[in-house]
Amino acid sequence: MRKLKKYSLIAMLCLVGILRAQDFHLSLYDAAPLFLNPAMTGLVDGKMRFHAHYRNQWNAVAYKPFTTALVSFDIPKGKWGYGGQISNMRAGFGNYNVFQALASVSYAVPLDKNRYHNLSLGLQGGFTQKRIEYQILSFDNQWSTQDGGSFNSSINNNEKFQGQAQFQEVVNFGALYYYGKQQSRINPFLGLSAFNLTRPKETFYGSDNRLPMRFYAHAGVRINVSELLYFTPKVLFYNQGNITQQTIAVDAGYFFKGERFYALAGFIVRPNDASIAYIGFRKDNYIAKLGYDFNQSSLKGTSKARGAFEISLTYMGKKSKNQDVKNCPRL
Repeated sequence: MRKLKKYSLIAMLCLVGILRAQDFHLSLYDAAPLFLNPAMTGLVDGKMRFHAHYRNQWNAVAYKPFTTALVSFDIPKGKWGYGGQISNMRAGFGNYNVFQALASVSYAVPLDKNRYHNLSLGLQGGFTQKRIEYQILSFDNQWSTQDGGSFNSSINNNEKFQGQAQFQEVVNFGALYYYGKQQSRINPFLGLSAFNLTRPKETFYGSDNRLPMRFYAHAGVRINVSELLYFTPKVLFYNQGNITQQTIAVDAGYFFKGERFYALAGFIVRPNDASIAYIGFRKDNYIAKLGYDFNQSSLKGTSKARGAFEISLTYMGKKSKNQDVKNCPRL
């Protein structure tokens, strides 16, 4: 019972951090393009793209693990891209839930006559619903020393909640440069994105607490070693309020001619937080990745390095014969 109480306390501390500090995030961040940068909407080597993503975190320490589910769809139409994304994050014993629905549009233009250097600008808009079942939570002033000590829900928690749910408007913006020459030995890319541009009010208490803007800067270069092998070293910088995070990663892909598919693998490091490894494949119009977070934070001793698993699935529709779409094949 003591161990269960300890793990429940850890889960509640993590929940408080989510409520006050930052939006949820993914380790396989660029597998979900509309989540990373609105400018990536419609940048697909095909006539459409459908993506599904799932993450399960803190299963080793939390009574109820934190889960993230996401689906998106986007299509290219000439220089324009159109799409949408629906995501849901659920965290902790109080069933804290974040549901978000977004529409996304982008516009891509070549920067040179050969159409190798390209710039894409994207915009997203929609809403977020945040909900918590505070009635099932326990607070410090509800602790009773009777019978060895326990939380007594009949004691007034003295909290001034003004409702279980709230809605927030969402406006996001992104820009992306990429070098799209298929035959090139190297293909660099650089993206910037900003989320929560209107800084919507975020409170269950009626206060004027504002959600901080979230910023991403991501960059990398695909290095085509041969027709069969490539590497992509990349970095991601994340900032929201007083939270700053860096991610360093390298992707690799090898093409098996006989079976006609790519074997994929990668390693990702978030210093003082987690090390992530993933494997996957790409065959025909399908891409699948499975990753695992090895916890390296201050919870490492309790979690025994167990963090999260994550899976992503992508389907891209085949091009029509006469389609002329500038895509971003090296991301």
